Amino acid sequence: MRYNPRALKIRRLLPALLLLPAFAAPLSAQRLSPLAAAPDWRSLEKYQETITRADFVYLLDHVYAPGGAWRPYITIGDRTAAIQTRAGQPPFVLRFAASPAAARPVPRFWRAKSQLPPRPPGKPLQGVKIALDPGHIGGSWAKIEERWFQLGKTRPVTEGDMTLYVAKLLVPRLEALGAEVFLTRRKAAPVTSLRPERLRKAAVASLADKGEPATAEAVKKEADRLFYRVGEIRQRAALVNTSIQPDLVLCLHFNAEAWGDEKNPTLTDKNHLHFLITGSFSEKELGYDDHRFNMLHKLLGRVYREELAASEAVAAAMGRATHLPPYQYEGTNAVRVGTSPYVWARNLLANRLFQCPVIYVEPYVMNSRAVFTRLQAGDYDGTRPVAGRPQRSIYREYADSLVQGLVAYYSSPSR
Repeated sequence: MRYNPRALKIRRLLPALLLLPAFAAPLSAQRLSPLAAAPDWRSLEKYQETITRADFVYLLDHVYAPGGAWRPYITIGDRTAAIQTRAGQPPFVLRFAASPAAARPVPRFWRAKSQLPPRPPGKPLQGVKIALDPGHIGGSWAKIEERWFQLGKTRPVTEGDMTLYVAKLLVPRLEALGAEVFLTRRKAAPVTSLRPERLRKAAVASLADKGEPATAEAVKKEADRLFYRVGEIRQRAALVNTSIQPDLVLCLHFNAEAWGDEKNPTLTDKNHLHFLITGSFSEKELGYDDHRFNMLHKLLGRVYREELAASEAVAAAMGRATHLPPYQYEGTNAVRVGTSPYVWARNLLANRLFQCPVIYVEPYVMNSRAVFTRLQAGDYDGTRPVAGRPQRSIYREYADSLVQGLVAYYSSPSR
């Protein structure tokens, strides 16, 4: 397991950097989501003439902004696209490649499967740089981040601790197959040095943006949310994009249905599996300058096909191992992509900020009766009688099926 020493320097500097742009710039000049830095639109210059008009329109319509959500912000001509930057400023003009053959190489830090050197027998992941992002924080922070529940005197269910455990199971498995493995966190503690008490002003601004009253209770809750769901993820994204620079990120999560009272949770019979890749930005979300900028970075970085193909391979392996049905989104915040019933595009902070391909994994409903029983059994070798039948440790099933999917993906011919 390797860690880049530059990450420690970034961790010390980033909290102040994150907070400055959101409050330093005039509100009339830009619209930013909480704790977002003002976009550097000039950084998109490197993508000039790297994509054809046809590919650009296809990705907008089918993946990143379906239903025409992009139209208020992007004007597409025959040879260029004019992209709204911020209020009162000129648009960023993207020049299209005249043809696929004439397209310039896409500048990026990550490598697609097709760009990796040949891998020796027995080392199907040789040279692949993989970052593991164990979702949430866990430990003493689990209650604040609302990823904790307990039924009576049973073992508490804390998602952040569970994802970290899976990550630690994955490290030796992936390294044995030749991968370079990095973790965005190594313990049940925040990566960011931000804390809720430092985010009260940001919380008030966020509530105002949402049109909600800034009561004392609302400000406290919003400050907590900005800490664990925004500041923490932005810090991890900085580590991934600036220091680790992997070929692939695995965002590890467990899913849940509404459980109500955390001390007397509702258990359900529902249990399912799905994967998320970047996409499905709404018109409202694209009204934020940073959302629009992040979407274009992902689109122009040509992440989609690698992200989709890797997610589909892992989804197939995990589907076989878990026998879980695919989750079905009912609203408009996600869109089905590709051929796997398990894979959806959705605009989440983590997968839009990580500038490389991301496999965002959402298996197992934690408050499902079947899953809850397996979590209470803990980790173990082999199989044990659990809920009336022999079953593997849920943690090893999770980790092993992910590895099987990655091996299948990197062993298959490039498209």
